[in-house]
Amino acid sequence: MRQPVTRRLQAALATLALAAAAGGIVLTAPEASAAAGSATGYATQNGGTTGGAGGQTVRATTGTAIHAALCGRAAAGTPIVIEVEGTINHGNTSKVSGSSCNTADGVIELKQISNVTIVGVGGGAVFDQIGIHIRESSNIIIQNVTVKNVKKSGSPTSNGGDAIGMESGVRNVWVDHTTLEASGGESEGYDGLFDMKADTRYVTLSYSILRNSGRGGLVGSSESDVSNGFVTYHHNLYENIDSRAPLLRGGVGHMFNNHYVRLNSSGINSRAGARAKVENNYFEDSKDVLGTFYTDAAGYWQADGNTLDNVTWSSPGEDNNPAGPDMKSTTTVSIPYAYSPDAAGCVPDVVSRTAGAGKGLKVSDGNCTAQPPTEPTPGPTDPT
Repeated sequence: MRQPVTRRLQAALATLALAAAAGGIVLTAPEASAAAGSATGYATQNGGTTGGAGGQTVRATTGTAIHAALCGRAAAGTPIVIEVEGTINHGNTSKVSGSSCNTADGVIELKQISNVTIVGVGGGAVFDQIGIHIRESSNIIIQNVTVKNVKKSGSPTSNGGDAIGMESGVRNVWVDHTTLEASGGESEGYDGLFDMKADTRYVTLSYSILRNSGRGGLVGSSESDVSNGFVTYHHNLYENIDSRAPLLRGGVGHMFNNHYVRLNSSGINSRAGARAKVENNYFEDSKDVLGTFYTDAAGYWQADGNTLDNVTWSSPGEDNNPAGPDMKSTTTVSIPYAYSPDAAGCVPDVVSRTAGAGKGLKVSDGNCTAQPPTEPTPGPTDPT
């Protein structure tokens, strides 16, 4: 039997009141827009990605407060914007229970929910050794935050070692102006910075920094996990990454206007039937930036307008099929959305001025110029 609206509202307010009493959460008035700018790339498809637009805005300074905000909604799909300021860590991130959430200790858990925005504000939001886990969820925006040093082994551990990880029927996620970083590879306890698996689709990673990691990220956890895809990566900096920038297993990936610096072993690894459109990127001081690597399960690519600056290539082999040195395309990939790529030559400059948390959410205008984001059309608001 469904609870009356009054009882459900009382329960929601009680959850938020408990969190407020413990510190770390502040209610503010509803806002029309959930985040600065609008989603781009594949996150605009399948109905689009608007996050918590039109919902209540809540300020959180602890991980527990983030969970409390999710649990304090009327339902798992009630739109909400969670503004985060300060450092989120294991010491201030605990499980909170409620009918509109499914959280856990030691990880920011966005599980079985929808219509949520998490955005860093004020002095910035740093998720220190705490990962963000998105599972069985849809219409999620993560913007202007730093996630660093998330481990899968050693102590403390979180989110399987992924800075941001998505799995199990995830749809429509926009991750924008984030900084995702580790301090080493698997032997030091780290895994991927931006991973998708188990049927995750319609995702965009834009204006972000991924650095100092053995693994940049993957789409598909094994050669049989090929139900993922439709992922856009644009205006990101990949710096000092050993491999997986990204690794694609099946599906379609679109990489444009990214700056790749020091890809130490391999870069964009298209395999198991994946199709990658790779255009107007700048590859610098790197090795094997595109191809099929470490497998005989071939993937494919369309490469146009890229700049190679001090890029080296290994010899082809049974489990190695580098695209270079000529970067000849092996397929064609049609892109269903409008976009205006910058010329590859200006990518290092425009990415340096726009990518990462704390950069003022600036974006490129498609003519190598950084500018403030265009505000989305306001949506409806819900009364407090």
